[in-house]
Amino acid sequence: MNILLALVPISLLLLLAAILAFLWAVRRGQFDDLDTPALDMLGDDERPAPAPDAKDKT
Repeated sequence: MNILLALVPISLLLLLAAILAFLWAVRRGQFDDLDTPALDMLGDDERPAPAPDAKDKT
């Protein structure tokens, strides 16, 4: 029963920390645009092939 005297305040502190972290993330705009990052990976990045060096042809 004595362990509850320690675990209840610790759990309340962790809950408070989680709420503060969530509010911080919302205020910083972490949840503003949830669709664009998922769609960015679908686009192809066309990179030109590197030009062969003159040294490689010997």
